[in-house]
Amino acid sequence: MNAGPSCQHDGNAREFETHAHNQTVALGRVLGQRLNQGLVLLLFGDLSSGKTAFAQGLARGLDVPASFTVTSPTYTLVNEYPGRLPFYHVDLYRLPKPVDPDEIGLLDLFDEDGIVAVEWAQRLHPADRPSRRLDLLFTVTGDTARSIRIIAYGLDPSDLLNDIDV
Repeated sequence: MNAGPSCQHDGNAREFETHAHNQTVALGRVLGQRLNQGLVLLLFGDLSSGKTAFAQGLARGLDVPASFTVTSPTYTLVNEYPGRLPFYHVDLYRLPKPVDPDEIGLLDLFDEDGIVAVEWAQRLHPADRPSRRLDLLFTVTGDTARSIRIIAYGLDPSDLLNDIDV
């Protein structure tokens, strides 16, 4: 993926275009490599829009060992992986909307020093979303093409989102 001409940037947001599964994984990996403190990433998008592929790359960027297969925790709700920072992969797909984050222990995860990636974050009420986070909006634009808009809230995105070229 080349984030040059296929990427838009405005203030606290940046948009990336990927054209294959491995490019979506690579974007997640690069972002994971840049993370050095706890952060919540809320992933929004339809089925097969690239959320899990991104989370797989994110895990590798956080140095989750390759011996761990990163899959969507649709039935377990949360998968935890060891890495440079702990990685918590959450999937709210099977839960009714809106989800009460306190009932499922999500607020506790938001307070952890690890990285929390929440698939199907649209099931969270906007008031329950952490003020310091990244929102990732995944849109299918072709058979294998995806648009991924990343919006930073409550943090300076320059170190995370600038100069990404994977």
